[in-house]
Amino acid sequence: MIKINFEDTIQPIYVKSDFTEFRFVSNLKDRTSIELQVHITKHPDEFLPEVYNLAFGPLGLNGQIDDSIRLHHVNKNKVFSTIILFAIIFLQENKDKAIGIDGSNDTRAYLYHRMFESNFEELSEFLITIGVDWYVKLLRSNDVERDVEGNPLFKPRPEPFDTERKSSNLYRYYIFSLNH
Repeated sequence: MIKINFEDTIQPIYVKSDFTEFRFVSNLKDRTSIELQVHITKHPDEFLPEVYNLAFGPLGLNGQIDDSIRLHHVNKNKVFSTIILFAIIFLQENKDKAIGIDGSNDTRAYLYHRMFESNFEELSEFLITIGVDWYVKLLRSNDVERDVEGNPLFKPRPEPFDTERKSSNLYRYYIFSLNH
């Protein structure tokens, strides 16, 4: 379980002036350390117009964040507290925006779900947390709604984060914004 504590974070080694990127170093259990990148970019889904996606991890060989690598941090609480703290700083500078985080696989989705669930009360002081699933609308013709290319049109269905939701039914995406 991850415990968020904004008084126990890692000092960044770089912060972009608009807070869309920052880097910090995390110590690993094998006594090495690794530089982690955090990028906040506009979410491409037109149905989530004010949502910015948060991606983090080390840079891979292609120069992009590798969010699939499995790391064993000495203090994962400190790592996630740092990431969430800087996401809040971004939101304070962009009050009309929200940040989304996607579990690239079921293990990560479960980790994020448990993080929001176990810290829900404390985070609710600062944040509103939303869970998102995607759906395809079934038309009366028994066909599905399609995009201009003929593909099924997936639309997000946001709902208040349900702390009682079973882990067998994880959200596809987690969004948080400032609790004004």
